[in-house]
Amino acid sequence: MKNMESSTTRSIVDALTKAIVDHRLQPGTKLAEQKLADHFGVSRTLVRQALFQLSQNKLIRLEPARGAFVAAPAVDEARQVFAVRRMLEAEMTREFVRTVTPAKIKALKEHVALEKSAVSGEDISGRTELLGDFHVRMAELMGNQVLAQILGELISRCALITLMYQSTSAAEHSNDEHADIVKALAARDEERAVRLMTEHLEHVEANLTFDRKVPTNDISLALS
Repeated sequence: MKNMESSTTRSIVDALTKAIVDHRLQPGTKLAEQKLADHFGVSRTLVRQALFQLSQNKLIRLEPARGAFVAAPAVDEARQVFAVRRMLEAEMTREFVRTVTPAKIKALKEHVALEKSAVSGEDISGRTELLGDFHVRMAELMGNQVLAQILGELISRCALITLMYQSTSAAEHSNDEHADIVKALAARDEERAVRLMTEHLEHVEANLTFDRKVPTNDISLALS
């Protein structure tokens, strides 16, 4: 019974995640428990569990006495995060080239292969996490845990906006650019690696379609 409940909760989480990242539900839309329970043919308890999981992923926000709402990403904050990341990661890339080893390149190539698999499999939350983790992985391979932690925090601050506003083609492009960065690192071509990293972060930011029109805030329509 427990397993059946958890798989039902999972399917509700997956359906709502897809509706949010596919922009079928607008930021700010109220997710009424009873409406969702009726739509999925389940108890409000299971809906509540699913909404709690989505709040942990920052896709929705839970407000006391008001209920659940689709989260609204902070566009200005995301732009500021990318500005800081460009400053940090240019220098990180220079340092990586100076300390590069075959083992480090092998680890990055393995990570890029995982990204490719998630992108081609249309695993939206998985690809968002892996594409962000590439940058954290570089810092970890350099042995700089402080930098890895700072980058992880910066990336998580704009993870929601990336999840909600990055198209599949833009994700594929990011994966290709990561592969090119690894090639430049392997060749110890410092200037090319730094240029590719800076351009990559500019492309990621530019490809976030912040002004994308969203068609509905009707839950039944969005989930059908």
